[in-house]
Amino acid sequence: MITRTTVALIFVMNSLWGQKSILDRAAQLEEEGKFKEAATELQKPLTENYNLNAEERKRFEFELDRLERIKQDYSMTKDRLYIQIEKSIKDVTPAEFERWITEGKFDIRTIDGAQYFIGVSRSNLFWRYPEIAARRINPPDESAFERAVWENCVAIKKATSEKQPYVLPKSFKTVMKVKLKANAVPAGETIRAWLPIPRKFAYQKDFQLVSSSTVSTSIGNEESSIRSAYMEQQSVKGQPIEFKIEYTYTSLGIHFKLKEEEVKPLDGADPAVKNYAQEGPHVVFTDKIKKLSDKLAGKEKNPLVKARKFYDWITENIKYSYALEYSTIRNIGEYCLDKMYGDCGQEALLFITLCRYNGIPARWQSAWFTFPGGKTIHDWTEIYVKPWGWIPVDPYMGIFAVRYMNSLSKEQKEEVRQFYFGGLDQYRMSANSDHNQVLDPPKRSLRSDNVDFQRGELEYGEKNIYFDKYSYSLEIEEIKKMP
Repeated sequence: MITRTTVALIFVMNSLWGQKSILDRAAQLEEEGKFKEAATELQKPLTENYNLNAEERKRFEFELDRLERIKQDYSMTKDRLYIQIEKSIKDVTPAEFERWITEGKFDIRTIDGAQYFIGVSRSNLFWRYPEIAARRINPPDESAFERAVWENCVAIKKATSEKQPYVLPKSFKTVMKVKLKANAVPAGETIRAWLPIPRKFAYQKDFQLVSSSTVSTSIGNEESSIRSAYMEQQSVKGQPIEFKIEYTYTSLGIHFKLKEEEVKPLDGADPAVKNYAQEGPHVVFTDKIKKLSDKLAGKEKNPLVKARKFYDWITENIKYSYALEYSTIRNIGEYCLDKMYGDCGQEALLFITLCRYNGIPARWQSAWFTFPGGKTIHDWTEIYVKPWGWIPVDPYMGIFAVRYMNSLSKEQKEEVRQFYFGGLDQYRMSANSDHNQVLDPPKRSLRSDNVDFQRGELEYGEKNIYFDKYSYSLEIEEIKKMP
């Protein structure tokens, strides 16, 4: 006997199956470069009677928007790229450029019948291929920055002790601005903005708001996993809208004097660390991850030794590369492993995945690296090992030391690399203690970056304002103490 409940269940199951079929077809069309056809598929549930709930609707809206985000990343034409390269690399020829394309030296996608390159293709040549970097016209001189990084590592190591891993505090005055382009949204709309601010950590403290561009600025909980200053302004026709916040905070250098023989057993059920030893978004225990882990860790049981093996392998084998927007990548950790290159966050997620697969609690850290001469948005990690607790690990800085600090001696490079396993400089502004977190208050619309939080997030009504509609900046200066 078929009851109303049975009919309703069949309807729901058919609806879910239909949604999955559409998503699968759209994904296949995207892989084939048929973006217009993929968009048509994704529009069906949004315009036809599919009875989507709010969560399902957002899923289709995101997949539709993701196509546009990919197109923004892959916006460089072949002709434009060659013009850039010709101005940047000595004695390059069209034939050589064509050979580089054939050899796969560029990230390329075919989109609706046309070939496009990722917008940072020229710069990525210098990161990935040292023989091409050697031919760069007017390369930047990084020697002063590299030496300053090394000297700071040495000073922090010298100042720390077994009982005191946090030393040499530095205080900073910081101004962050997010500026929305004129007429990016209709006049009279309420623009909602979230700007990252320092979270409370053992190495980061004393946050003080100095000023804000809005009276009603709301400051997030100091121990939030994604701490922000929330603000609102009305849009005005023909005028850009700027959100600005000024604050001070203090950051300490870190160096844990780690010894393998001192590692203590960890209670994996401890709620403080349990969630950081599990799979999650972009942290997936795939066959490739398991195979690499088995190769590197073997039968090793000591978590500190295993984590160092993972760190060393990444710093020696993964190249740096400017990245695609994280929201366009399905599994960031494995993407980095597949490509054998990635940016700081991709390298961090690969390290986190290897650690978690081995029962080592690991979590994301991010916002800004503020070292003079090297300021940029940045991601790194922490791992939890007893008896020390959460200790920093920055895979990117290890890679940078090994591959790119060319003005340092071999011994100095190695000293920097080893420092960033268990050590961290003071030049950080960390707003996040995990990835894929929910802002407070939550956004009503899609996130521009649903993995990280560094550049700020904007929306109006139920609509996201993507990165191409606004600029962001962070100005920072050290507050020098009186002698």
